[in-house]
Amino acid sequence: MRDARARYILTAMGIPLWQGRESLPAAADPWVPLAARVQDCRLCVLHQTRTQTVLGTGSREARWFFVGEAPGADEDRQGEPFVGRAGQLLDAMLRALSLAREEVYIANVLKCRPPRNRDPEAAEVQQCLPYLEQQIALVAPTVLVALGRIAAQSLLGTTAPLGGLRGRVHHYQGIPLIVTYHPAYLLRSPADKRHAWDDLKRARALVGHE
Repeated sequence: MRDARARYILTAMGIPLWQGRESLPAAADPWVPLAARVQDCRLCVLHQTRTQTVLGTGSREARWFFVGEAPGADEDRQGEPFVGRAGQLLDAMLRALSLAREEVYIANVLKCRPPRNRDPEAAEVQQCLPYLEQQIALVAPTVLVALGRIAAQSLLGTTAPLGGLRGRVHHYQGIPLIVTYHPAYLLRSPADKRHAWDDLKRARALVGHE
């Protein structure tokens, strides 16, 4: 089912398909040109201030796909999403689900850090979102978890507030999507961790009924 869904999404996006990609040379692996395009991207002004791009990390066969907002200072330096204090909290959230970082896939809407960690601008999201869309199509997860307002609004194409998006199951390209708080917000508002746990349990129930 996951392979069929991935083929459908990739075809709809005009992305070439290969059979038996595990045995193909690197040049035929669709992740290779994707990573190259992200690394060389100059589509918005953020390329002028980045240290490096941040594509994503984790298993490319993951059932869970977590989407954040944008790289922060630590991510910009290390080239990996969620490696600062927010990343440590995300790791703890994963452990509560009996998951390791290596078992899930983690990415951001933006692949470059906005200066001073400001909110992404609409034009930046528009230019960067196709990269995330292709990542989701390639992984073909069972469930998507949008971490925070920016990720949720970008994937769902809405301006609804976070509070109006939590507590129910959405769908992105046929994939169930759960909205919860960004770990950075939970560091500032720890009382909402119990609500985030409710969201994650809802996502876990979806994975359990694939």
